Amino acid sequence: MSKSATSRPTHLIFLTSNAGKLREFQAGMSNVPNITVTNRADVDIDEIQGTIEEIAIDKCRRAAEIIGGPVLTEDTALEFRALGGLPGPYIKYFLMAIGHEGLNNLLAAYEDKTIYAVCTFAYCAGPGSQPILFQGRTEGKLVPARGPSAFGWDPCFEYPPAGQTYAEMDKEEKNKISHRGKAQEKLKRWLAGEEIDAL
Repeated sequence: MSKSATSRPTHLIFLTSNAGKLREFQAGMSNVPNITVTNRADVDIDEIQGTIEEIAIDKCRRAAEIIGGPVLTEDTALEFRALGGLPGPYIKYFLMAIGHEGLNNLLAAYEDKTIYAVCTFAYCAGPGSQPILFQGRTEGKLVPARGPSAFGWDPCFEYPPAGQTYAEMDKEEKNKISHRGKAQEKLKRWLAGEEIDAL
Protein backbone atom coordinates (compact mmCIF):
# COMPACT_ATOMS: atom_id res chain seq x y z
CA MET A 1 0.00 0.00 0.00
CA SER A 2 1.29 3.47 -0.88
CA LYS A 3 1.89 6.04 1.84
CA SER A 4 0.80 8.90 -0.43
CA ALA A 5 -2.84 9.14 0.67
CA THR A 6 -2.33 10.65 4.13
CA SER A 7 -1.75 14.42 4.26
CA ARG A 8 1.66 15.42 5.58
CA PRO A 9 1.77 16.97 9.06
CA THR A 10 3.83 20.02 9.97
CA HIS A 11 3.97 19.15 13.67
CA LEU A 12 4.98 15.79 15.10
CA ILE A 13 4.19 14.67 18.65
CA PHE A 14 6.88 12.07 19.28
CA LEU A 15 6.22 9.66 22.12
CA THR A 16 9.32 8.38 23.88
CA SER A 17 10.74 8.35 27.38
CA ASN A 18 14.11 7.13 26.06
CA ALA A 19 16.56 10.05 26.10
CA GLY A 20 18.88 8.37 23.60
CA LYS A 21 16.11 7.81 21.06
CA LEU A 22 14.92 11.39 21.49
CA ARG A 23 18.45 12.76 21.05
CA GLU A 24 19.04 10.81 17.82
CA PHE A 25 15.58 11.67 16.47
CA GLN A 26 16.02 15.38 17.12
CA ALA A 27 19.46 15.33 15.49
CA GLY A 28 17.97 13.68 12.41
CA MET A 29 15.14 16.22 12.18
CA SER A 30 17.29 19.31 12.74
CA ASN A 31 17.63 20.05 9.02
CA VAL A 32 13.98 19.42 8.07
CA PRO A 33 12.22 22.71 7.25
CA ASN A 34 8.66 23.49 8.35
CA ILE A 35 8.45 20.60 10.81
CA THR A 36 8.23 21.08 14.57
CA VAL A 37 8.67 18.22 17.03
CA THR A 38 7.20 17.98 20.51
CA ASN A 39 8.20 15.13 22.79
CA ARG A 40 5.71 13.45 25.13
CA ALA A 41 7.48 11.25 27.67
CA ASP A 42 4.46 10.98 29.95
CA VAL A 43 2.40 8.56 27.84
CA ASP A 44 3.19 4.93 28.65
CA ILE A 45 1.50 2.28 26.51
CA ASP A 46 1.64 -1.44 27.21
CA GLU A 47 2.73 -3.37 24.15
CA ILE A 48 1.00 -6.40 22.71
CA GLN A 49 2.91 -9.52 21.73
CA GLY A 50 3.36 -9.96 18.01
CA THR A 51 5.56 -9.09 15.06
CA ILE A 52 7.49 -5.83 14.91
CA GLU A 53 4.87 -4.37 12.60
CA GLU A 54 1.87 -5.55 14.63
CA ILE A 55 3.32 -4.06 17.79
CA ALA A 56 4.13 -0.74 16.09
CA ILE A 57 0.67 -0.37 14.53
CA ASP A 58 -1.21 -1.25 17.71
CA LYS A 59 0.88 1.05 19.91
CA CYS A 60 0.59 4.00 17.54
CA ARG A 61 -3.16 3.55 17.10
CA ARG A 62 -3.72 3.50 20.88
CA ALA A 63 -1.36 6.46 21.37
CA ALA A 64 -3.44 8.52 18.91
CA GLU A 65 -6.56 7.68 20.94
CA ILE A 66 -4.88 8.84 24.16
CA ILE A 67 -3.41 12.00 22.63
CA GLY A 68 -6.59 12.72 20.69
CA GLY A 69 -4.64 13.68 17.60
CA PRO A 70 -1.67 12.90 15.36
CA VAL A 71 1.24 11.06 16.92
CA LEU A 72 4.56 9.43 16.02
CA THR A 73 5.92 6.39 17.86
CA GLU A 74 9.09 4.35 17.51
CA ASP A 75 9.82 0.68 18.09
CA THR A 76 13.24 -0.92 18.03
CA ALA A 77 14.09 -4.57 17.57
CA LEU A 78 17.28 -6.63 17.50
CA GLU A 79 17.06 -9.87 15.56
CA PHE A 80 19.59 -12.69 15.89
CA ARG A 81 19.74 -14.68 12.66
CA ALA A 82 20.83 -17.88 14.42
CA LEU A 83 17.78 -17.65 16.70
CA GLY A 84 15.25 -17.16 13.90
CA GLY A 85 14.82 -13.45 14.62
CA LEU A 86 14.63 -13.57 18.41
CA PRO A 87 14.72 -11.57 20.65
CA GLY A 88 13.34 -9.14 18.06
CA PRO A 89 10.92 -6.59 19.51
CA TYR A 90 11.51 -7.95 23.01
CA ILE A 91 15.20 -6.91 23.10
CA LYS A 92 14.53 -4.26 25.75
CA TYR A 93 13.42 -6.89 28.23
CA PHE A 94 16.22 -9.31 27.33
CA LEU A 95 18.80 -6.56 27.86
CA MET A 96 17.30 -5.58 31.22
CA ALA A 97 17.28 -9.20 32.37
CA ILE A 98 20.66 -10.50 31.14
CA GLY A 99 22.74 -7.51 30.07
CA HIS A 100 25.36 -7.28 27.34
CA GLU A 101 27.20 -10.41 28.42
CA GLY A 102 23.96 -12.38 28.49
CA LEU A 103 23.14 -11.31 24.93
CA ASN A 104 26.49 -12.71 23.81
CA ASN A 105 25.87 -15.92 25.75
CA LEU A 106 22.68 -16.46 23.74
CA LEU A 107 24.83 -16.98 20.65
CA ALA A 108 27.76 -18.73 22.33
CA ALA A 109 26.86 -22.08 20.75
CA TYR A 110 26.40 -20.60 17.27
CA GLU A 111 29.04 -19.71 14.70
CA ASP A 112 26.70 -17.21 13.06
CA LYS A 113 26.81 -13.93 15.01
CA THR A 114 24.80 -11.96 12.42
CA ILE A 115 22.22 -9.61 13.91
CA TYR A 116 19.83 -7.05 12.47
CA ALA A 117 18.87 -3.78 14.10
CA VAL A 118 15.36 -2.70 13.10
CA CYS A 119 13.68 0.65 13.72
CA THR A 120 10.02 1.23 12.95
CA PHE A 121 8.46 4.68 13.11
CA ALA A 122 4.67 4.65 13.06
CA TYR A 123 2.61 7.74 12.29
CA CYS A 124 -1.11 7.98 12.98
CA ALA A 125 -3.07 11.05 11.84
CA GLY A 126 -5.49 10.73 14.76
CA PRO A 127 -8.11 8.51 16.42
CA GLY A 128 -9.61 6.06 13.93
CA SER A 129 -6.85 6.51 11.36
CA GLN A 130 -4.65 3.68 10.10
CA PRO A 131 -0.99 4.09 11.15
CA ILE A 132 1.64 4.08 8.45
CA LEU A 133 5.12 2.64 9.00
CA PHE A 134 8.64 3.72 8.09
CA GLN A 135 11.18 0.98 8.75
CA GLY A 136 14.96 0.85 8.60
CA ARG A 137 17.22 -2.19 9.00
CA THR A 138 20.98 -2.48 9.46
CA GLU A 139 22.97 -5.72 9.46
CA GLY A 140 25.65 -6.13 12.07
CA LYS A 141 27.55 -8.60 14.23
CA LEU A 142 27.05 -9.38 17.90
CA VAL A 143 30.28 -8.79 19.83
CA PRO A 144 31.36 -8.45 23.47
CA ALA A 145 30.56 -4.94 24.62
CA ARG A 146 32.92 -2.19 23.48
CA GLY A 147 32.55 1.54 23.99
CA PRO A 148 30.33 3.61 26.30
CA SER A 149 27.35 1.69 27.67
CA ALA A 150 24.99 4.66 27.96
CA PHE A 151 22.59 3.62 25.20
CA GLY A 152 21.04 0.15 25.23
CA TRP A 153 22.75 -2.56 23.22
CA ASP A 154 24.91 -0.18 21.14
CA PRO A 155 28.15 -1.57 22.65
CA CYS A 156 27.31 -5.09 21.38
CA PHE A 157 26.31 -4.10 17.83
CA GLU A 158 29.33 -4.01 15.53
CA TYR A 159 28.89 -2.47 12.11
CA PRO A 160 31.34 -4.60 10.07
CA PRO A 161 32.24 -2.04 7.36
CA ALA A 162 33.42 0.36 10.09
CA GLY A 163 34.90 -2.27 12.41
CA GLN A 164 33.29 -0.39 15.28
CA THR A 165 30.31 -0.88 17.52
CA TYR A 166 27.51 1.67 17.48
CA ALA A 167 28.81 2.86 20.85
CA GLU A 168 32.31 3.48 19.44
CA MET A 169 31.14 5.32 16.34
CA ASP A 170 30.91 9.08 15.95
CA LYS A 171 27.24 9.92 16.48
CA GLU A 172 26.87 11.64 13.11
CA GLU A 173 28.45 8.69 11.30
CA LYS A 174 26.27 6.24 13.22
CA ASN A 175 23.12 8.13 12.26
CA LYS A 176 24.01 7.83 8.55
CA ILE A 177 24.06 4.02 8.61
CA SER A 178 21.91 3.06 11.58
CA HIS A 179 18.49 1.42 11.53
CA ARG A 180 17.05 4.58 13.07
CA GLY A 181 18.74 6.82 10.54
CA LYS A 182 17.39 4.74 7.63
CA ALA A 183 13.84 4.73 9.02
CA GLN A 184 14.01 8.44 9.70
CA GLU A 185 15.21 9.12 6.16
CA LYS A 186 12.03 7.43 4.84
CA LEU A 187 9.94 9.50 7.24
CA LYS A 188 11.64 12.72 6.15
CA ARG A 189 11.11 11.94 2.46
CA TRP A 190 7.43 11.27 3.16
CA LEU A 191 7.11 14.52 5.12
CA ALA A 192 8.63 16.31 2.13
CA GLY A 193 5.81 15.01 -0.05
CA GLU A 194 7.39 11.99 -1.70
CA GLU A 195 5.40 8.81 -2.27
CA ILE A 196 6.98 6.07 -0.17
CA ASP A 197 6.28 2.40 -0.82
CA ALA A 198 5.05 0.14 1.98
CA LEU A 199 7.59 -1.85 4.00
